[in-house]
Amino acid sequence: MQATETSKLLAEKTRQEFYDRLDLNDTAPLWAAMSRLVTPRPVASYAASIWRYEMMRPLLLEAGRLITAREAERRVLILENPSLRGISQITESLYAGLQLIMPGEVAPSHRHVASALRLVIEGHGAYTAVDGERITMHPGDFILTPSWTFHDHGNPGTEPVIWLDGLDVPIVNSFTTSFAENYPEEKQAIIRSEGDTAMRFGMNMLPMEYQATGKSSPLFCYPYDRTRDALDTLFRNGPIDPKQGVKLQYVNPVNGGPPMPTMGAFMQFLPKAFASEPSRATDGTVYCVVEGRGKSIINDKEISWMPHDVFVVPSWSSLEHFAFEDTVLFSFSDRPAQQALGIWREQ
Repeated sequence: MQATETSKLLAEKTRQEFYDRLDLNDTAPLWAAMSRLVTPRPVASYAASIWRYEMMRPLLLEAGRLITAREAERRVLILENPSLRGISQITESLYAGLQLIMPGEVAPSHRHVASALRLVIEGHGAYTAVDGERITMHPGDFILTPSWTFHDHGNPGTEPVIWLDGLDVPIVNSFTTSFAENYPEEKQAIIRSEGDTAMRFGMNMLPMEYQATGKSSPLFCYPYDRTRDALDTLFRNGPIDPKQGVKLQYVNPVNGGPPMPTMGAFMQFLPKAFASEPSRATDGTVYCVVEGRGKSIINDKEISWMPHDVFVVPSWSSLEHFAFEDTVLFSFSDRPAQQALGIWREQ
């Protein structure tokens, strides 16, 4: 028995000496890392979390008093996942933040490789200019800033305007492909009348089961009033999905694919007293409450939410929604990127 123990200790010592020599050569044994690298199911390194708008709004307005939009370039409070602090991410692949522009301000024009999407939360009178087209912002509108398009924001109105930003910065940075450039002037030249693109392509949303891929949508703004009408029409004219309620995905009107190659966006209606069946998918998802109150159970964690709250559901987490009143939820995720790679799954 003693000889056996001695042999084990000698073998362990010999292996450790070998591992130490591997380390000196910037090498490591796969068998020691296999269980961490190749997991039997997704293991998210970030947590289910919520950012309550009643707490975030005063902080945004305080930021508005402390720094101008010109000084900040973009006055944004980053929504950092508590499990990913210090790296400006809400999930492993997505960035999110709340942006404020005060009356009379302009956030200077620039462009970057990262694609951006925006959901307008509060306020009237502001605009986003994208690639020579100015778009007036209204609460609930979904607005795109495709990769490498010049964009600036302005607020000639009389009240603060706040929106949710979502960007694929972590994806871009994972490939080490970030570029950025400032426009020569504070505001870009406007070369198209507002709504020209929308009139050419129309308002396009499709039921959830339609999937496709392609380049970024040429349609920069998807107005909320049309989206809400589409949700109401589907609710009145058919059974609702037991897991998703009535759920639409924003699409590129040219090819029927997602509005951006890396990020998908969705809007769903949950009628009062709706209790969803459990579901899960590999795309970690950021939600923003447009209307209504309710709660979500994410794995074993219960999160109650109200209008304008933002919460995140990690990859492959069991998800259940409960609507205390008629509710509309906006969400975005990296689903198109996963689908393009053939690795997206749902259950």
